[in-house]
Amino acid sequence: MNRYPLWKNILVLIALVFGLVYTIPNFFGEAPAVQVTSVKATIKVDAGLLSAVDAALQAAAIKPTALTMDSNSVRVRLADTDTQLKAKDVVEKTLNPDPADASYSVALNLVSNSPAWLTSIHALPMYLGLDLRGGVHFLLQVDMKGALTKRLDSISADLRSLLREKSIRHSGIDRDKQSVIIHFRDADMRNKARALLADSQPDLALADVQDDAEFNLVAILKPEAGKRIQEYAIKQNIVTLHNRINELGVAEPVIQQQGSDRVVVQLPGVQDTAKAKDILGRTATLEVRMVDDEASNNPGIMAQAARGQPPVGTEYFVERGGRPLLVKKQVVLTGERLTDAQPGFDGQTHEAAVHLTLDAAGARIFRDVTRESVGRRMAILLIEKGKGEVVTAPVIRSEIGGGRVQISGRMTTNEAADVALLLRAGSLAAPMEIIEERTIGPSLGADNIAKGFHSTLWGFTAIAVFMMAYYLMFGLVSVVALSANLLLLVALLSLLQATLTLPGIAAIALALGMAIDSNVLINERIREELRNGGTPQAAITAGYERAWATIVDSNVTTLIAGIALLVFGSGAVRGFAVVHCLGILTSIFSSVVVSRALVNLIYGRRRKLEGLSIGQIWKSSNSKA
Repeated sequence: MNRYPLWKNILVLIALVFGLVYTIPNFFGEAPAVQVTSVKATIKVDAGLLSAVDAALQAAAIKPTALTMDSNSVRVRLADTDTQLKAKDVVEKTLNPDPADASYSVALNLVSNSPAWLTSIHALPMYLGLDLRGGVHFLLQVDMKGALTKRLDSISADLRSLLREKSIRHSGIDRDKQSVIIHFRDADMRNKARALLADSQPDLALADVQDDAEFNLVAILKPEAGKRIQEYAIKQNIVTLHNRINELGVAEPVIQQQGSDRVVVQLPGVQDTAKAKDILGRTATLEVRMVDDEASNNPGIMAQAARGQPPVGTEYFVERGGRPLLVKKQVVLTGERLTDAQPGFDGQTHEAAVHLTLDAAGARIFRDVTRESVGRRMAILLIEKGKGEVVTAPVIRSEIGGGRVQISGRMTTNEAADVALLLRAGSLAAPMEIIEERTIGPSLGADNIAKGFHSTLWGFTAIAVFMMAYYLMFGLVSVVALSANLLLLVALLSLLQATLTLPGIAAIALALGMAIDSNVLINERIREELRNGGTPQAAITAGYERAWATIVDSNVTTLIAGIALLVFGSGAVRGFAVVHCLGILTSIFSSVVVSRALVNLIYGRRRKLEGLSIGQIWKSSNSKA
């Protein structure tokens, strides 16, 4: 008797229900929507923004079909495109009363039309890639030499200040390509400088060079330091690009490193290439200035400044908590002196804090300023497109030396992480150049979807017809198992929120062809057992058990190849590999476990089973009848 225990039947049923629930959202299609994202680093997407959008829509008598919020945006789903355009205008005017100084990006978008109960359990459709939805594709080249040059320029200034402070005389500092040359008139001064730099500049490799009457000290970056600077540059550029692309309102941008010095940017649904270029090429800088505390505490002066008439030498800003303040125009320190920013905690109060690391020159400037400004506020600003935003404005408690600065005070751990991210990624660490650009229209994407869907459908139909004609009832079981495989594969891709591309569709079609191999092995093994005179029930048991080792071997070897593509591939190859590997795992489960459950359901309860509907059992001429 072939029967599964109750727990196995329940497991199969749960798996099929899971596959059905998480596959369904892909059939509801997309609805017109308005997406609201923040374009200013100091303004976050929170429940207050959600309430403001809801109130604006109610005031305009617009009823959205759904209003949702995630970590980056607020999305308003609407019934039709006319309502979508009207809602965009209403929300735009409410959130950005001054279009020249917009705080939010209000963009037209498409969101899933799934019911709320599916969305609540995170049953969402797969994202469509650039080749299926249309959009723009950029390949950017990061100037790694530019990153090293920028660092060497900063080091040159640091060395000049350091030698002056230690009263070590030199006759000039020059930068020659990837090295810094310090000129001395005698060997004694060179030796003192060498000892000083060996302690204060661990990233530099130093070498003595004699040039006629000059005693030169040549400094170059150590290989590990150069590699670290380049890796930091490309990571910081990727984070900066993520921050900037939020302004475009792109639901699922793809920003990833390709090779050692290139970045791929794919923006599905974006057709305005000029605006995308402008966003990607934008520059931002960090500035440290002093707050005019006396004027900031004067209500009359602040009221006048709010009307656009600040005192001479100051600028009017609004701090993150909504508190207005006046900041002096004189720049104390720029972001070029900041080498790192990490979130952490205050060692004494255990409050969330941000730990900054400055270079040598920045450390000296900061020490002098803080010594003279104890008890006053210092503002850290992010300057972008000629406009500044106050990231934080802490009070200076004591002189801060050593190049390590701590910013703390009324911050949550999330806010500390955000501030550290802004300070690290306010500007590009290295120049980038667009070396490849492609635009794919939405009509071409729809055509690709139709072709991919039809190829998969006709392939599945051909397999189903052949299996049912050749294996009869067992062929029908194989087709049902293949359907379960497709259901589970799509459900997993949807649950993981994978981005489906044309190579992914090709991998789905390939997964169907490979999945049916396992059922062919099982069916032929059952036929062989029947040819050898086995009873139908024994043939079913032996067919599944003896085919299992072959199925595992063939799928594991194919899985190894898929993992290799996933690890070493990039772009479209990785998209193919993800679907391919998931398809192998679901095919093993469906072809063995699901099909066995169906066979047990059909034949397992029959005590006297005379035959199996598995097609013609061919026997050799030498075999007994």
